Amino acid sequence: MENRANGTDIIRSFRTNLLIFLIGAIGYGFLETAFRGFTHWTMLVTGGIAFVVLYHINSKNESAPLWKKCLTGAAVITMIELAVGCVVNIWLGWNVWDYSAYSYNFLGQICLAFTVLWFFLCIPLTYLTRYLHIRRFRIHHGRI
Repeated sequence: MENRANGTDIIRSFRTNLLIFLIGAIGYGFLETAFRGFTHWTMLVTGGIAFVVLYHINSKNESAPLWKKCLTGAAVITMIELAVGCVVNIWLGWNVWDYSAYSYNFLGQICLAFTVLWFFLCIPLTYLTRYLHIRRFRIHHGRI
C-alpha cells in the first residue's frame, strides 16, 4: 500500500510541477511578446523552469519577508538566464538575446538592469505562487 501512495504522490507532484511550468512558460511568453514584440521557444522553457523553482522556494519559505523572496527570485532567474544564455546564445549561437549594450552585463547574457526588473517582477509572482500553493493544498485535502 505504501508503494501505491508513493506512486500517487509522484504523479500528483508531476502534475503540479507541469501545471506550474506551463503557467510560467505561457506567462513569460506573453510578457516578452507584449514588451519585445516576439519570443523564442527557449524563453518559454526558461520561464517555465524559473517559475517551478520560484514556486518551490516560496512554498518552503512562506514566512520570509517579501523583499527576501524577491531578492532570491531575482538571483534565481538571473542564474537560470545566465545558464540558458550560455547554452543558447554562446554555445549554439542562436542569438536569442544580447545584453552587451547594457551596463554591468556579464558575457552579454545577464545584466544588472534585468536583475532589477526580475526583482520587481517577483512581487506579483510571490503572491501568485502563494495562491497556487494554497489552492493546491486545498484541492489535495478536499477543501475546495
